[in-house]
Amino acid sequence: MSQKQMKEAFVSNHNGTSVLEITQGLCYPALCILCRGLLVVFLQLVGSPSDTRSMRFFIDFVSFVVPMVATLTVLSDFIVLENLTVILLGAGLFYQIYWKRTCYPRLPVQKILEKFLKISLESEYIPAVSCFRVVNSVFTAIAILAVDFPLFPRRFAKAELYGTGAMDYGVGAFVFGTAIVCPEVRKRKYLDGSRFYYFTKSLYSVWPLLLLGMGRLVIIKSIGYQEHVTEYGVHWNFFFTLIVVKVLTSLLLIVFPLNKSWFAAISTIVLYQLALDFTPLKRLILYGTDGNGSRVGLFNANREGIISTLGYVAIHMAGVQTGLFVLKRRSDTKYWIKTGCCLLLAAISLFVSLHIVQVSIEPVSRRMANLAFCIWIVASSLILLGCLLLGDMILSFAKFLMKAALVPCSWELTQSPATSKKHARSLVPEADRKEPSFCLITALNKNQLTFFLLSNVTTGLVNLTVDTLHSSTLGALFVLTFYMFINCLIIYILYLQDKTIKFW
Repeated sequence: MSQKQMKEAFVSNHNGTSVLEITQGLCYPALCILCRGLLVVFLQLVGSPSDTRSMRFFIDFVSFVVPMVATLTVLSDFIVLENLTVILLGAGLFYQIYWKRTCYPRLPVQKILEKFLKISLESEYIPAVSCFRVVNSVFTAIAILAVDFPLFPRRFAKAELYGTGAMDYGVGAFVFGTAIVCPEVRKRKYLDGSRFYYFTKSLYSVWPLLLLGMGRLVIIKSIGYQEHVTEYGVHWNFFFTLIVVKVLTSLLLIVFPLNKSWFAAISTIVLYQLALDFTPLKRLILYGTDGNGSRVGLFNANREGIISTLGYVAIHMAGVQTGLFVLKRRSDTKYWIKTGCCLLLAAISLFVSLHIVQVSIEPVSRRMANLAFCIWIVASSLILLGCLLLGDMILSFAKFLMKAALVPCSWELTQSPATSKKHARSLVPEADRKEPSFCLITALNKNQLTFFLLSNVTTGLVNLTVDTLHSSTLGALFVLTFYMFINCLIIYILYLQDKTIKFW
């Protein structure tokens, strides 16, 4: 067996892990981001320097990226203990901030909370949404290389037919996260001119994805790089899926009003699941047109990638509806807390629905992107987004106790009279607000596609130069950490130079 065949076998034929374990894992980065913010506030409280470029990068990398590398590798069996550890660490930091607070030091906690709930929040972007997308990007970057090493748990790899692997969540969450901030949600281009004009603009916007997809296909085939054929097919890749999703969702948004995206999502996935159950479509995906699993012909060669796009269309439309809800302007912290609770309640309802669907209809299948898969992706994404949003409320309260200490990629607190927003008074002094906010999370958010492409290139380079299958645990951990350090550092340098690489 050749090295390529060994690597392909190493990442194939897995059954995933439990939904509960992945959900616990999704809470971990949200807790790490909260602790990172509390640590920055605490360092400002004790007068320790944390505003230098190198210090901010170090804090963000060590408190956010390194824990995710460890969780996906050597500490994968201790996720509950990791969550408890981070909760205790965060509680300790918050305790110190509360007792050393500079805001209302003599008021009881009930009065302080009453005042905090009336505080307005301002930000160029909603921090929880930015963090959600960055968490998915960092997770994907770690997983696409870690999966080739023995220290990566096989239960986290992509499931072959049925199952919930951690990497299966990554692809669906990428589509969901992109939909939350798509132009339709942000009201850009969508309202300019007719909907047909918008559709033609959408068609034009996919050409960079087409180039990237074709480029990846040519490079993979030319160097004989290992492939997992049953993931998308022989020639298909995720860039082509994104193209089809973009085109089909643009068509759906011509037919359906924007605020009815939930109806489009439900209709699409229900009709698709009915087709899987009552037509030969499922057999076509699994065994091809001849029933023998042949890869002869363009459709047979790529049947999984082509047909599964219908499931990703439903996920995208659910993301659009979520984006409309989350990005809606709210007056104060009280309503943002309610928003976070609503997201978690919706997620719990979807998890109940997922259990019913898996028992009575069909288990989760990333290969088909079926009904259960779509419910799982949306529910898990809402859990992560809700945790990030509520975590940011806790961080905002800590900042409030410190007279709005500066924490990059978080809300700016303002005291605004109910009569007029133009008289809003920021709780951060003007001189402090002009200071540059060095932040790895903001850097990754501004160059997400560049980070994704860079991670793919460096993953390929590592695989071509390192025998990943026979690497020691310590050696693999070093390679993964160094790989993430280089990728993050390059993106951080681009951010410091105010460079945002856009492909359209």
